[in-house]
Amino acid sequence: MTPRKAEPVARLYTDGACSGNPGPGGWGVVLEWNGHRKELHGGEAETTNNRMELTAAIKAIEALSRSVTVELYTDSRYLKDGITLWMPDWKRRGWRTADKKPVKNIDLWQRIDALTHRHKISWHWVKAHDGHEQNERADALARLGIAELPASPAPSGS
Repeated sequence: MTPRKAEPVARLYTDGACSGNPGPGGWGVVLEWNGHRKELHGGEAETTNNRMELTAAIKAIEALSRSVTVELYTDSRYLKDGITLWMPDWKRRGWRTADKKPVKNIDLWQRIDALTHRHKISWHWVKAHDGHEQNERADALARLGIAELPASPAPSGS
């Protein structure tokens, strides 16, 4: 009997950025799978850094066309700790924190939660701005997402 060939692992590198917090924000993704590489980015006019970190992970996972094994790399402890440590308790408490307050960014956390059930995901933290090639590229893509936002119209005088 011939052993089954191991399924390739999708490696997702994600980052979010914000110019002001809140302010214009961007997200970036580097996706590597089976010898292929894809880059994604986007932005929002008024957001927070944490929302962009979560959005980057969402966009990365949504880009996967089928169920695969995933290694997701982020420089956000908020994202990594949220998904691996805090979320089970939030869900048990009806999406409330330990001090009974509603979880911030619940819309994005619930989207990530729904997306993760389709894949086997291991979450990895990398230090930001430490020379990690794919993390640096994801950061550059997030900043590009901000740069590509349309300029705000100048206030009209009366």
